[in-house]
Amino acid sequence: MTDREVFSFQGIGTTWDITAAYPLPQSLRTRLVQRVERFDADWSRFRPDSLVAELARTPGRYSFPEEAGPLGGLYRRLYLLTRGAMTPLVGGSLERLGYDAGYSLRVAGPPLPAPAWESVLAWAGTSITASAPVVLDIGAAGKGLLVDLLAEELVAAGIGTFVIDASGDLLVRGPEPVRVALEHPGNPDQAIGIVELEGRALCASAINRRAWGDGLHHVLDGTTGRPAQTAVATWAMAKTAMVADALATALFFVPGSTLQESFDFSWLTVFPDGSAAYSANFEGTLFP
Repeated sequence: MTDREVFSFQGIGTTWDITAAYPLPQSLRTRLVQRVERFDADWSRFRPDSLVAELARTPGRYSFPEEAGPLGGLYRRLYLLTRGAMTPLVGGSLERLGYDAGYSLRVAGPPLPAPAWESVLAWAGTSITASAPVVLDIGAAGKGLLVDLLAEELVAAGIGTFVIDASGDLLVRGPEPVRVALEHPGNPDQAIGIVELEGRALCASAINRRAWGDGLHHVLDGTTGRPAQTAVATWAMAKTAMVADALATALFFVPGSTLQESFDFSWLTVFPDGSAAYSANFEGTLFP
């Protein structure tokens, strides 16, 4: 897109930039912002009026929006593939470690292993039932899911060529590739490589993005409740942003080659010693 227009707004605690070849109509801009607000009202664990907050206060059966179906199915697959390490039930440990609704960033106690999915949670399509109070956290795939939902709004409005940038979670639609820099996990002003992104989503996860305290960050191992130490940054490219977002987190727990047996995607993982591994079909170039 040589000539482009960017619609920027704030939502779910991040900056959104939607780039198209011409200005989006005001009615469409309003629908996009409202879609983000509805998503936040359903899924945010940071606001007391959300469905997720109600689930944490009062166990029972709750009806969630249509997107809950594919989201729950994806989480369940990855919960099994990672042997419980990746789970939407890490919210309790995140809160105890300080990543709570008030962003206190103060540790209130030792990490809590997430409860076993089968012991407290029944997720069937749009119905989520908890037998005990649980803090649901869909952060590993939620932003990517919302990227896809906004893309559906754009396509329904007749917009076929666009780029959605949700502070690093990217989705590109259209005939032209977009060159994307891969941020150095230790220096946000430096790149470790580039990717030509065309018709796909690229999502990243890094321990420096939401980090606080001594070694504390947002990527938790559900089996221990502790921050993962296996990688410092991951990237995943897939057809949808929800899948790319989720797999970027799963790469902290399972080798990409193993995940490729179940998912069609490409990937890059950078380890604490500075080494990297990537898929044979990785569409990027790493700098020396």
